[in-house]
Amino acid sequence: MSIEVLALVAVIPIVLALVLMVGLRWPATKAMPVAWLACALGAILAWQLPVGYVAALTIQGFITAIGILIIVFGAILILYTLQHSGGMETIQHGMQNISRDRRVQAIIIGYLFAAFIEGAAGFGTPAALAAPLLLSLGFPPLAAAVICLVFNSFPVTFGAVGTPVVLGLKFLKGLVEAAVGANIPGLNFANMDQFNMVIGQWATLMHVGMIFILPVFMLGFITRYFGPKRSWVDGFKAWKFCLFAAVAFTIPYMAFAWLVGPEFPSLIGGLVGLGVVVAGAKAGFCVPKESWDFGPSANWDPEWTGEIKGSDTCEFKCHMSQFRAWLPYVLIGLILVITRIPELGLKGFLAAQKLSFDGILGYESVGASIAYLYLPGTIPFVLVALLTVLLHGMKGSEVKTAWTQSIAKMKNPTIALFAAVALVSIFRGSGIADAALNPNGYPSMPLAMAQAVAGLVGSAWPMFASYVGGLGAFITGSNTVSDLLFAEFQWGMASTLNLPHQIIVAAQAVGGAMGNMICIHNIVAVCAVVGLSGKEGTILRRTVWPFLLYGVVVGIVATLLSYVFVPHLF
Repeated sequence: MSIEVLALVAVIPIVLALVLMVGLRWPATKAMPVAWLACALGAILAWQLPVGYVAALTIQGFITAIGILIIVFGAILILYTLQHSGGMETIQHGMQNISRDRRVQAIIIGYLFAAFIEGAAGFGTPAALAAPLLLSLGFPPLAAAVICLVFNSFPVTFGAVGTPVVLGLKFLKGLVEAAVGANIPGLNFANMDQFNMVIGQWATLMHVGMIFILPVFMLGFITRYFGPKRSWVDGFKAWKFCLFAAVAFTIPYMAFAWLVGPEFPSLIGGLVGLGVVVAGAKAGFCVPKESWDFGPSANWDPEWTGEIKGSDTCEFKCHMSQFRAWLPYVLIGLILVITRIPELGLKGFLAAQKLSFDGILGYESVGASIAYLYLPGTIPFVLVALLTVLLHGMKGSEVKTAWTQSIAKMKNPTIALFAAVALVSIFRGSGIADAALNPNGYPSMPLAMAQAVAGLVGSAWPMFASYVGGLGAFITGSNTVSDLLFAEFQWGMASTLNLPHQIIVAAQAVGGAMGNMICIHNIVAVCAVVGLSGKEGTILRRTVWPFLLYGVVVGIVATLLSYVFVPHLF
């Protein structure tokens, strides 16, 4: 079977999911099981994988989904715990003292606070934490979800203490070492660590344009589609504050990427930027003269809300000090940093505590595990939720209500994620190098799609390389996994077309980051925490536009670097 036909079969589940969710507005709870079925049939009929093997991959997906659901549950539990303890209302009061302008709040929480959490934890954690915080401040749930999904892009290449680069590119080690040994021009790397650092450096140059463009664009987007006047201009009026935030983030972000390595750019950029911008906002620096709001919730489009309705409450009470109210989030940040930096000793121990499932249904190559202590859902989310009971002096009835509500919210995301992650598992396992399981030796479904696209665009590849990374993140829900899937393919494309390897691989790493805007896992998770389960297609229709814009900007930079600048450096 030709690569074009294989690619067509592979894309059917994706197109089906998009048509059902975006076109027909099916909830993910219905659309994703149908997409999984289409994927399973394609694997059995076209790839000729054994039925038992496909079933094993499906179970593998279910087990992986449990880990994602633990993160979702922990994020929801933090939200409801703070709501019932009075901490959230205290935070709302404090944020209004910084600025009542929703545009300013969106930048502080969605752009900078989320970037810090991404740098520390990754795995969809930022949107799951930041979106409920925006919701509690009076943002329409749909707006809160879109803001946090879109802004959870530029930090992701260096998320989870650099995991997408350090772990995601590990399969390139042999190729990099061979290239160094062969003295290939332009590949002057002493080792894999140096190669990773160079990838991070070039990735920042591809991200930096959107780091400045995205906040301005998104504020205009939000005021256009959620504002009382439906005007782009209302958002653009905050351009000075957006640029202030971008500079505050970019300087430490670029400095750490170029001078230290890929582990800390987003974490330090978010932390430093957050401190600088909050201080600046309090002082009125670059803050728009006229405050902007979404208007009365009675006038909101019903599509903007779900299970959690908006509130017109303009004044909030302080139930405790701002320090006590923010302490759970401070603890979350500290614990994430402590448990994610290998040198501090806890990461290895926590990651080793696993529930392992090997040889599922007798297939040795199919296994899964749940690192139950390393998942952000348990440590720090559930742990901090329990500590908050003591820190905020909660009553037993308040704790019970918070847990009951959190558990009740898990039904819809459980159904959607089980199907979505099972689909991902089949996608990834379809290219197994085992003649007994993959008798035709076909490439995996994602790789078949990528090879078909590569055959169409040829020397224009730098313009499209990031979209392949985005496709990987859309399918798998992870920049790291996207890099694991496609880094070798991107290296091969660079070799075939005589392009700078480091630029094409960096475009892959950037594409995997921008794909977080549209990946089904993240959308289902954020819908769960803001009460929008069933409206995944509605969100996807809005996040796809900034995704496409991001890819165009990155493609232009990658093309210029590939054909104009980098060739002259060597």
